[in-house]
Amino acid sequence: MNFIKRTACRTFLALFTFAATGLAIAQKEAPRYQSVPASRDGIGKVYMGREIAGVMGWQGASWLEREERQQEERGDLLLRELGLKPGMAVADIGAGTGYYARRMAPLVGSSGVVYATDVQPEMMQMLADGAQKAGLTNIKPVLGGLQSVNLPDNSIDLAIMVDVYHELAYPFEVIDSLVRALKPGGRIAYVEYRLEDPRVPIKTAHKMSQAQVRKEAAAHALVWERTASTLPWQHVVIFRKK
Repeated sequence: MNFIKRTACRTFLALFTFAATGLAIAQKEAPRYQSVPASRDGIGKVYMGREIAGVMGWQGASWLEREERQQEERGDLLLRELGLKPGMAVADIGAGTGYYARRMAPLVGSSGVVYATDVQPEMMQMLADGAQKAGLTNIKPVLGGLQSVNLPDNSIDLAIMVDVYHELAYPFEVIDSLVRALKPGGRIAYVEYRLEDPRVPIKTAHKMSQAQVRKEAAAHALVWERTASTLPWQHVVIFRKK
């Protein structure tokens, strides 16, 4: 190879390397979230094509304890899908008043534990009061953060998010922290009102399709296990930690 050819080859390689490096940097620095004008029920923040919904404040806590909730959501069927067993360590993420935490606690028994997390201190107080009133000493309230569930690594067998994930202001960061909190082979259950079903009487911003849930979960070390459609209004999309 003569001098001109060698120089041209080196120049091409240098330009290719520069372009590849620039592309990698651009991809790395691409914003995870985008800002848009907020819709009526959204916060003006988009993640993977979905506007994040506004959080229901603690002032609406009575809705979580409404008498018709069992009939509308069939929590008994949800608990059956989760396959809870005595001795398990489980987490109720965005637990609110502890409606589901109180129902999971007897199923994991005194040898198990239910970590009930929420980002609102007022909800945490209601949750703690409800657990104490029910005599459920295996419920452990944990004040979560906007970007972390604040649970130790490799500490839980199962986590559930009931009508919560679509409201997370930092969904990637929260799920990333939750995956770290799972034991090897641990599971996460996303419970969301079905966007695919127009008969579900819930605002659109507070519903999610199974396809969107799976799309967003794919950004993490999770493998889709199954989707249960036994509940009247919600689907239960279950993933396992890789």
